[in-house]
Amino acid sequence: QVQLVESGGGLVQAGGSLGLSCAASGRSFSSYAMGWFRQAPGKERELVAAITRRGDTTYYADSVKGRFTISRDNGRNTVYLQMNSLKPEDTAAYYCAAKNSYYYSASDIEYDYWGQGTQVTVSS
Repeated sequence: QVQLVESGGGLVQAGGSLGLSCAASGRSFSSYAMGWFRQAPGKERELVAAITRRGDTTYYADSVKGRFTISRDNGRNTVYLQMNSLKPEDTAAYYCAAKNSYYYSASDIEYDYWGQGTQVTVSS
């Protein structure tokens, strides 16, 4: 069992930055690939960024490539999402998710555990 708690969301102006954290409790955080998803009102949940369990490979959606950075610290049981050059279209609820495997997936149904989400609002 893994519990995930996100933090760091908030309101920011376009062009600004926010850093999200996802702290995991439970067993074997380093056994899980991690993903950050987001869901805006009326839209499907989408994978924004993901990282393998050792942190050696990452994925970014085209819409955030070059602006967002995912990282993890297995010693601290935490995964991070640094978001720079934020745009109004980045406004969404952001969720971290854990997949019990080496590699991540773009499909949300393949993730085993989810956090409660944190809201990110970017004003124009």
